[in-house]
Amino acid sequence: MIISSAFDGGNIEVLSIAGDTAELNIRTDTNSHFYQWFYFRVTNGGGRNLTFNICNAGDAAFTGGWEDYRVCVSSNREVWLRRPTTFADGTLSFTLDNCEDNFYVAYFAPYTMERHHSFLAHITANLGWAYRDLGATLMGQSMDCVSVGEGSLTAWVIARQHPGESMAEHWMEGFVEALASDTPLSKEARSLMRFHIVPNMNPDGSKLGNLRTNSAGANLNREWNVATLERSPECVHVVKAMDADPPALCLDVHGDEALPYNFIAGAEGIPGYTNDQAAQLDTFLTAYKASSPDFQTKIGYTKSAPGKANLSMCTNYTAHAYGGLSMTLEMPFKDNANRPDPAQGWSPHRCRELGRAALEPMVIWAKSRP
Repeated sequence: MIISSAFDGGNIEVLSIAGDTAELNIRTDTNSHFYQWFYFRVTNGGGRNLTFNICNAGDAAFTGGWEDYRVCVSSNREVWLRRPTTFADGTLSFTLDNCEDNFYVAYFAPYTMERHHSFLAHITANLGWAYRDLGATLMGQSMDCVSVGEGSLTAWVIARQHPGESMAEHWMEGFVEALASDTPLSKEARSLMRFHIVPNMNPDGSKLGNLRTNSAGANLNREWNVATLERSPECVHVVKAMDADPPALCLDVHGDEALPYNFIAGAEGIPGYTNDQAAQLDTFLTAYKASSPDFQTKIGYTKSAPGKANLSMCTNYTAHAYGGLSMTLEMPFKDNANRPDPAQGWSPHRCRELGRAALEPMVIWAKSRP
């Protein structure tokens, strides 16, 4: 058995391989203590029953993420099937039966930077949307932004501040597909709103195989009011672009390791949170729940106390700075407990469906504005 992760988004450290059993560690994020994302390739295991023990899982960033978790396995990197795991004594273990000779194992279905570039090329070349390079990351990658629409309301949609939350960019594919389609809904959306879309807020962390940080070890969703070019240029570039065209709506797309639900967190705890902002959030949540059977509003994060919200986070920063509707969408790494899929769990296909379903609540929100 050979195990490797020397590729786009890969992450694993091999401690030992003895027969059909591999002892592994997840590598920490670059210049950071965070870790939980893993993605590796296994070869020369054809026809065997292989056991994998991730020995440092007990000190991962979110150990609640291992409860009822099922690992993702694929031989073609398109369809990722779930396999059961156990978590005991700080070790995450799983056994894969009758393995193929070449397959991949991941925390969640990956979304590589190569796929990002193909997606971006499709948006600009095939769809003809406007493109801007907002600035460079610390590794010299571009902060890609695409725009479309002629409406008076500006909507910013960003994803993957935390690079290991790859479901966010899968969601983006569905959202862009819906927005670009030739339907009455998409036409209405483009007539009501001007969309600025950043499909990947953290290309460096994505390429490096990090869970939460960029190449400097910065958690971008704790940098919005303190960002510098030396530590978190990604936020600096996007804030500058937002200042030039402030969001009336900002949606920040993420994934949650522990909670097996799709939900939205608002900005209720910011100083000066208004009744109008609360009403806008209620309008959007009601419409999203109606548009998608996978979205729910009963379970989510505890709301911050009034005036106590952390303004270094995107949703709170943008709601406070620009006064509009700002939200964080969270999707599960595990499955949607309300609509479980025994084979694939929460999957790229379902992420894309949830992305498509976001367009209708945006239109309903836009039509509710004065």
